[in-house]
Parts: sequence; C-alpha cells; structure tokens
Amino acid sequence: MSIRSLIAAVAIITLSGCAGPPPEFDGEKAMEQLIAQCAFGPRVPGSEAHERCREYLVEFLRPLADTVIEQQFEYYDSLRSKNLVMVNIIARFGEGNGRRLLCAHWDSRPTADYDPDTSRRDEPILGANDGASGIAVLLEIARLLSIQPPPKPVDIVLFDGEDYGPQGRIDLYLLGSRYFSRNVDPSIYEFGILLDMIGDADLKVGPEVYSARYAPDVVDRIWAVAEEIGVTEFDRRAKYSIQDDHIPLLGKGIETVDLIDFDYPPWHTHADTPDKCSAASLGAVGRVVTTVIYSK
Repeated sequence: MSIRSLIAAVAIITLSGCAGPPPEFDGEKAMEQLIAQCAFGPRVPGSEAHERCREYLVEFLRPLADTVIEQQFEYYDSLRSKNLVMVNIIARFGEGNGRRLLCAHWDSRPTADYDPDTSRRDEPILGANDGASGIAVLLEIARLLSIQPPPKPVDIVLFDGEDYGPQGRIDLYLLGSRYFSRNVDPSIYEFGILLDMIGDADLKVGPEVYSARYAPDVVDRIWAVAEEIGVTEFDRRAKYSIQDDHIPLLGKGIETVDLIDFDYPPWHTHADTPDKCSAASLGAVGRVVTTVIYSK
C-alpha cells in the first residue's frame, strides 16, 4: 500500500468514527456572507465600514456560539501617526481542551499596492477574496456547529489587522494573530486551520510550505479528507511559502495549516471583488474543513 493510500485509509477510518455524517456545507450561503461583508466597503481598521462589519460579525455569531469574546488590543500606527483599536472576534463551541481552531482575517487592506492604476494605489481595497472569503466559510461553519455539535470543541477566531502593514514590512502585518498568540494557552488546541484567499473562482489549494514543514500530520489529514470526499480543488503539490496568520500560531506551538490559493491576479488591487469569487470554491473548502472538524 502506498503512503497516500494509507493516509486515505486512515481518513476513512477516522470519518467512520463520527457520531454521524457531517452536516452539509452550503457554498451559496457562504457566498451570501462574502457579499454581505463587501457591502460594508473596505474593512480597514479605524474606518466606519470596519466598525459596522465588526458589529455584524458579532451579532451573527452571538446566538450561534456558546461564548463570543471581543478581544480588543491597541496599535499605534507610527506611519500615519494614529492610535487604533483592533478586535479579534472569538466564538467558542463546546468546552474543554483538545479544541480545533479555525481562523481567518476579517480586515481588508488599506492600500492597493499592485493596482495597474498607480493613481489609486493609496486607496483601500474591497478584499472580497483576500479577507471576506475565509470569513464567509467560517460563518457558514458556525451556523452548522450551532445545529449539530462537533465531536470535539471548536474555536472560530476572526483576526483583525492581518493586512494593515505597509508593503515589505511583514513585522507590521499579522497584528491580530500576533496578539492572540501572545495571550493564549497553546495546550488547549489539538490543531488549527487558517483560511485565506480561498474564494477564487479558479481555485487550486496546495499545501503551504511552512504548514507542511511544521504541521505535516494536519496537512496529511486535510488532503486525505479532500481526496476521500472528491474535492479536486485540493492539490498535493506545495508551491508557496506564505507569511500569514498561521506563523504566530506555529511559533506558539499550535500546529496550524494555511489553506490559501496565492495564484490570484487581483491580489492587492481594486479588482479583488465578489465577481472574482464563486460559491463552488467556498463550498469545496467548506466541505473539507467541515468534514475534518466533525471527525473524531
């Protein structure tokens, strides 16, 4: 038996240990959530759209989760000479340790660094794929978790300030995940899955290099499930090393995999709009993640 066949067989055994089949993820509902976020406009920290979107996310999650925490932190933007209050939104489903962590960033970028129109590069982007897509999938998963409890507790964490830093200053990105990682006990988590840029209509998700290096068992588990349930948008060939919100989590000892399709021409441009995304792509990622978290 090949290694890949063995992994797939283990996945089948794992899934057969579920209390029942996982609930059905609805890609159309996730797409509605993507559009709803974009309707607020660019969700840049400190903006009215950012505040209105925060209210929407909290109001959506509060009746679904056992607990919703707004984890506020302050950030001084020395380049713009202003203080900002940012908020990580934490929705907890179930109690105890051995938790599964699902996360994405809910802010959008304040600049369009790669827009072909150089006169508009200082304007904020809508961030349909780069921001709203991961959150859209997590909101639909939250709805499912409220209907059918998973076999192990789940935390959904929406990170703020992931995309706030200036181009080339990675030390000024990942603000929410850095703060969360400094203030969490990593021993409560079994593993983590980060969603970022997974709404691309031409989706192909390969194992991100840092994820494969530092969380190989979680990578194998996810891709084995994708193969078992027939989600062809997942490809086992690794292509990119990404500095993303999983890096602070990995540094804290939480084995976290970044699900991301970085082959996306509208990245950090004004063309990152909902029409570049699809319910089918959101559904493909959502089905895989849902199946993983409903396995024992």
